[in-house]
Amino acid sequence: LISNTHRHNQPAMFLSLLLFLSLGFLFLSLIFSFIERFQPSGNYNRKFSFGPQSYPLIGCLISFYKNSRRLLDWYTDLLSESPTRTIVVSRFGARRTIVTANPDNVEYMLKTNFNNYPKGKPFTEILGDLLGHGIFNVDGELWNTQRKLASHEFSTKSLREFVVKKLEEEVKNRLVPLLESAADSGDVLDLQDVLRRFAFDTVCKVSLGMDPCCLDLLRPLPPLVIAFDSASEVTALRGVAPVFAVWKIKRALNVGSEKKLKEAVDLVHASVAEMIQIKKQKHHCDGDGDGDNDLLSRLLSAGHGSEVVRDMVISFIMAGRDTTSAAMTWLFWLLSLHRSIEKEIVEEVMLLNNGEKPIDFEDLKEMKYMKACLCESMRLYPPVAWDSKHARVDDVLPDGTPVYKGDRVTYFPYGMGRMEELWGKDRLEFKPDRWFHEPGLEGGALKTASPYKFPVFQAGPRVCLGKEMAFIQMKYVVASILKRFEITPVKSEQPVFVPLLTAHMAGGFKVTVRKRSGISS
Repeated sequence: LISNTHRHNQPAMFLSLLLFLSLGFLFLSLIFSFIERFQPSGNYNRKFSFGPQSYPLIGCLISFYKNSRRLLDWYTDLLSESPTRTIVVSRFGARRTIVTANPDNVEYMLKTNFNNYPKGKPFTEILGDLLGHGIFNVDGELWNTQRKLASHEFSTKSLREFVVKKLEEEVKNRLVPLLESAADSGDVLDLQDVLRRFAFDTVCKVSLGMDPCCLDLLRPLPPLVIAFDSASEVTALRGVAPVFAVWKIKRALNVGSEKKLKEAVDLVHASVAEMIQIKKQKHHCDGDGDGDNDLLSRLLSAGHGSEVVRDMVISFIMAGRDTTSAAMTWLFWLLSLHRSIEKEIVEEVMLLNNGEKPIDFEDLKEMKYMKACLCESMRLYPPVAWDSKHARVDDVLPDGTPVYKGDRVTYFPYGMGRMEELWGKDRLEFKPDRWFHEPGLEGGALKTASPYKFPVFQAGPRVCLGKEMAFIQMKYVVASILKRFEITPVKSEQPVFVPLLTAHMAGGFKVTVRKRSGISS
């Protein structure tokens, strides 16, 4: 009876607590709105501590709320005004946060003093329910062990060939027929959704050795996909919550979004665990077959425990699905505004592969202009807009910014792509030629940008292991689409860039498809 009464009263307790917090914040806001009228305008400044207007106790909470719908551009504006390209953000209910767009600082935290800037407990706590002890959510020896294992697997030629084979199957059997059907019928497609479905099919084939059939639009989305989406969204909202205590209270009471997250995570974990058991049984019966090339089979063959394998595979699915689809979505939108650049990509693809044979790895390696376009798109619209570490001990960044134990230190790819001193006065323009030593399609050599200036794949010891795989997939898909089809957005408005765990286009990317004239499918 006591248990039932407690459970019945949980929502009421939670609402009362939220009401109390809301009234408290309203009271504080009124007080500091009054204070703000009598404070000199400008930035909260100490030496080496440039940042938004702040006050005792609540810090910059007022400014944070005012700019909560444009955090990326607000941070970018502040960083552009900061002499060091670094800002310090202090607000009630959150750790002191240092945000930087300074490549020297990025190199220092990701490489030079790597050991002092782990993910940290505050970060791993946010992602821990979903990612568990997977490689993207651990530090120290546990990370080092998984890193060595994953590094070996990602470097094998057999895995690379397996990825290309699965891409060929998915493009030929599902993606191209889907786009041909849309071209014939004139139907509007959400290209972002199509690319996410494609990426999920592909990453599940490569990681799990199973086919969720997401790209079959006649079937409902599998529960696993819906659960991944739900878990990713709620987890991301934890990270940008103005006051972290709120989501922790909701989790403790198992209400609201945290209840939704728990249900989604339970489904994801149970589904992957079931696949692991099926794979183990299959390997016990016969160790042969195409499935042995997938990552799950490789990890199990190496003798790792089910929970470790589960967490690693979930991490790989999260990374491989959303990042590539986000990058391709923004590239297709940018190309719709720059048809001359699209034409150069098509010319490069047709020069290397005129359709008489499937695209192979050698073709992909030579697609330099394609890679330049992908890099330029990710410079402006990085799949991961920001990434944070937490200081283990007190420190000082190369630009003189003091760091205290426990501080959140964030490097900011979105803002870095918009810094004039890094990319020039034309930094806001989509110009793939900036990635060549000699502009133009014929024979130009690609520049190698410093990963600390262009940290979309991280850098240093934690540099993305799947970087080459990501470029393989993106080149293959973009080439396969553009050599056959013209993509036209339904709306002409500037899309909204939404940064969750990985960025996406708000409302999707609605397009019409037309077969490219003079080119055979």
